[in-house]
Amino acid sequence: MKTLGHLLGSPWRRPVVAAAAGALPVLAFPAPSLRWFAPVALVPWIALARTAPTGRRAAADGWWGGFGFMLAMHHWLLPNLHVFTFVLAALLGALWAPWGWLVRRLLGGAPSRGRAAAALVVLPSAWLAAELVRSWEALGGPWGVLGASQWQVTPALRLASVGGVWLISFLLVLLNVAVAVLFTVRRARVPAVASLVAAGVVTSVVWVGAPAAQADGRTRIAVVQPGVVSGPDSANRRFGLEERLTRRLAGQDADLVVWGESSVGFDLGARPDLARRLAALSRAAGAAVLVNVDARRSDRPGIHKSSVLVGPDGPTGERYDKMRLVPFGEYVPARSLLGWATSVGEAAGEDRRRGTEQVVMDAGGGLRIGPMVCFESAFPDMSRNLAGKGADVLLAQSSTSTFQQSWAPGQHASLAALRAAETGRPVVHATLTGVSAVHGPDGGRIGPWLGTDASTARVYDVPLAHGTTPYVRFGDWPLHAALLVLAAWGAAEAVRAVRLRRRTAPGSHGPRARTAHGSPARPGH
Repeated sequence: MKTLGHLLGSPWRRPVVAAAAGALPVLAFPAPSLRWFAPVALVPWIALARTAPTGRRAAADGWWGGFGFMLAMHHWLLPNLHVFTFVLAALLGALWAPWGWLVRRLLGGAPSRGRAAAALVVLPSAWLAAELVRSWEALGGPWGVLGASQWQVTPALRLASVGGVWLISFLLVLLNVAVAVLFTVRRARVPAVASLVAAGVVTSVVWVGAPAAQADGRTRIAVVQPGVVSGPDSANRRFGLEERLTRRLAGQDADLVVWGESSVGFDLGARPDLARRLAALSRAAGAAVLVNVDARRSDRPGIHKSSVLVGPDGPTGERYDKMRLVPFGEYVPARSLLGWATSVGEAAGEDRRRGTEQVVMDAGGGLRIGPMVCFESAFPDMSRNLAGKGADVLLAQSSTSTFQQSWAPGQHASLAALRAAETGRPVVHATLTGVSAVHGPDGGRIGPWLGTDASTARVYDVPLAHGTTPYVRFGDWPLHAALLVLAAWGAAEAVRAVRLRRRTAPGSHGPRARTAHGSPARPGH
């Protein structure tokens, strides 16, 4: 049997080191939450890729590092997807191969100050390009975007109000590149220090100049978290527990009661008895109840996950059908090709149906709410769209009961802070089994989180704000800027390559010989 030392002395040594270096940034996310580590977490990965002997080897370092990052970020999927988790990590890790190649291209050897200065802009832009591609729903969505690690950092949340989580990611990568240059490229320390100063100046300017969310009202929203209910007849028993918890809210002046994802396992059209019980709860609590129905609909084919608003007279007709489904959890992409995943893990046996548009609901008393379901809260554009449609409060109904003992519940709940800061709207993250959380319009925490061991109902006094953040107004401009930077750099490299070929082409060495009359000599003369 090969020892670990023998393995590291083999051709696998560099891939193993690259994967380990790529996994380091995950320590900045919940549960470790070492947020201070994020500005330097990429330095070992950068240092490795810049010393690669060839561009192909550097691209492999990028791929292996991306594999380590994705596997560490999604390791909690292993009990459910098994070997397919490694396949997904390898697929997504390939997105960092160009980034690894660029690290060597710009920082390899003894780079000039110009190349190092270019790296400080090009490498963060390339990182954002990788995050953009993997944000596609079928590839798992923007879960674990580097900027999301700073959800507890007040200056970072202010940056999010200007450029979304993407601006935070860009600045974090810039800081990592600057630190790497500072310690590995002596001749380029001046641009490295300048970039560190620039990052501080940008953050300070945003802190002073960006409009802060100003509370101009309040509402009281109750979160009902029943906890884990499993075993035979779990859907009926869960409903009964949620019913009992909701009745405790009587007399607490709630304006809205929110249940978690899949809190109702039956279509209310086919179960009028449940609709009547929910209406009775609304009357008892003195507020509408937003439930989430995960069932086969009686009025159309297929299984839907739907946010349904129920008032004192029954369902109000306000309904949102989930639009972005979890790959493999709620549908299998290219099922004819990848359907085998259902045999090696707990992938969806039947694809759920998609909704067609986002909905802003009138919850009564002038309160307008924008529901999202599960990992839709990871997509900045969805919360931005709801804020633009006039939602006063954003609601994320979720359930991470499958991953109860992992880092997933905390990671998911932390996204509420980013979405709140980006939009200037409070976000209520209500789950079946924890972690449930509420964040104000500036991204700050409101009240306690409800952990995975809690089975309770709690009312939160939520501040409201109605201004428009720069991010809501201008959208994903850091992504567009990053793509322009990459295009400009690519064009400059192409021009330089053409000039280099012209200088080294045959017949281009030195001035042409001249005749006694001063005219250029011609062949044969």
